[in-house]
Amino acid sequence: MKYRKLGKTDLNVSVVGIGTWQYGGEWGKDFTQKEVDEILEKAKELGVNLIDTAECYGDHLSEKLIGKYLKKDNREDWVVATKFGHHFHESFARTNHWSAEEVIKQLDDSLKALQTDYVDIYQFHSGNDEAFKNDDLWTALAKQIDAGKVRHLGISIGSNDNVFQTDLASEVNASVIQVVYNRLDRTPEEQVFPSCERQNLGVLARVPLASGYLSGKYKPGAVFDKNDIRNNHEETKVLKQLKLVEEIERYQVPEGINMAQWALAWCLKHPAVSSVIPGCKSVEQVELNAMTADLELVSREHRQSV
Repeated sequence: MKYRKLGKTDLNVSVVGIGTWQYGGEWGKDFTQKEVDEILEKAKELGVNLIDTAECYGDHLSEKLIGKYLKKDNREDWVVATKFGHHFHESFARTNHWSAEEVIKQLDDSLKALQTDYVDIYQFHSGNDEAFKNDDLWTALAKQIDAGKVRHLGISIGSNDNVFQTDLASEVNASVIQVVYNRLDRTPEEQVFPSCERQNLGVLARVPLASGYLSGKYKPGAVFDKNDIRNNHEETKVLKQLKLVEEIERYQVPEGINMAQWALAWCLKHPAVSSVIPGCKSVEQVELNAMTADLELVSREHRQSV
């Protein structure tokens, strides 16, 4: 495994982390504690140290599954990132909650679910600019840092070109930006990444496999279960993306290289990116993703071995 310093934080994160939206039940599968334990145990064995979750991946369900694992593991071995701003009601149904009081309650609920006294990164979760411009919220969060409940603040921007929130990251004491970035969506390269580099912000690239389309498993015409969020994606857009994936696989992925690994390594080539956080549904996927760190596509000048 390779590690990178997460912007101006004191955290060294594995270049491949684990995204855990799937544990909330909206990706076509319900996970048992045993399955989550096996996935995280294998990830740790392979050197992965970054877990990204959220309050609304289920009603703190993803956090609870992770928390039960962390309770029996060494908490200090992990960089745990979670998010705030939404409340899960049922699959694909959430409400927004941005007041300082509501967010502090969310934090306490997340800490309880994760069975930990602190989170390493606490992220504003895909909120609009009006919700973001809330001095009371950021003042309250600063107090949580002082209290030791949060180590670093982050912003999971809801739009890939949201340079407004990115530019203000340092002003609100946020040191991490999470953004959708993959071979099918390069929008952050235009304004967001340059802003991150100017401020020395860590970057977590979410959806690096484009919701699995860049895994190489799906062909045009693929059908997803009704409890899989991809079933809600616009059909014509999915078809267009899968056709583009076929072209990328044919003309850009070197012979003998797994497409999913190539897609993750492609993201890591960009000097602004600290880590990619693909979702993992199985031990086999963890193993495959972790091997990405050894591909020559990963920029050597921006990595270090540990």
